[in-house]
Amino acid sequence: MPVWGYLIIFLVAAYFLISVLVYILQDYLMFKPEKLAADFQFYYEHQETEEYNVETRDGAVINGLRFKAKDPKGIVFYLKGNSKSIKGWGKFAVDFTRHGYDVLMVDYRGFGKSTGRRTQKAIKRDMQVVYDKIKQKVDEKYIILYGRSLGSGFATKLASMNNPRMLILDAPYYSLKHVAKKFMPFMPLSLLLKFPMPTYKWLQYVNCPIHIIHGTDDNLIPYKTSVRLSKVKPSQTTLYTVIGGGHKNLNTFEAYHKMLNDIITSKPEKVNLEGSSIHVKHSVSKRHA
Repeated sequence: MPVWGYLIIFLVAAYFLISVLVYILQDYLMFKPEKLAADFQFYYEHQETEEYNVETRDGAVINGLRFKAKDPKGIVFYLKGNSKSIKGWGKFAVDFTRHGYDVLMVDYRGFGKSTGRRTQKAIKRDMQVVYDKIKQKVDEKYIILYGRSLGSGFATKLASMNNPRMLILDAPYYSLKHVAKKFMPFMPLSLLLKFPMPTYKWLQYVNCPIHIIHGTDDNLIPYKTSVRLSKVKPSQTTLYTVIGGGHKNLNTFEAYHKMLNDIITSKPEKVNLEGSSIHVKHSVSKRHA
């Protein structure tokens, strides 16, 4: 066999081996969980919290915290990113409790005190179980879904199957397959990914107002991702742009907090377009076309 023949066999074998490794190790590459002891005590200064444990039908336990506001106007179900645990994410609850909203945060399987084998199907099912628990005490018109990064996909899926007041997506992805393709452009990701997370598909079935917040300097999930998502259901979607915002620092921008304030303190109203210029078109001359 000529040398180039052996080279082809070597390249094919290497490609196959890398594909197998990507499939086996992707859980470790994608998720960065922080595990907490079962007796760990949560504490947040100036925040009143209540801890919950929800048992799933396959025996897993989903641990969560409710951050309490005085005389709450509703509740924000906050689906966090892919790192750490609610121990650290809990500090962002103040952005909602100060506006009079309770906040519920949960750890996905394998994060914090939560247990169970992590799969896309299992996490989707877990989040629905938690949402159903919320609905038992709060009318859906008072429930806000907030999905941050990884959580944006799960929040969108929930919104597509339920009727919350609104859906807020913070640095969302079009799909995790699109994100992974940026780092592994030559891999057969459609076959390999256990968490494809097609946010754009689920977004088609969301019927509540959709608010998307994204920074222009996000190097992990590009801003153009949110531009594409905003076009899925444009009539009910508003895109908020944080100039200079990255993937992990939107909370350090005053603009972000103003956007959040405008979103959650206002009531969605249908714009009356009667008498407006919505149907007026500019005439285009050939000279200036």
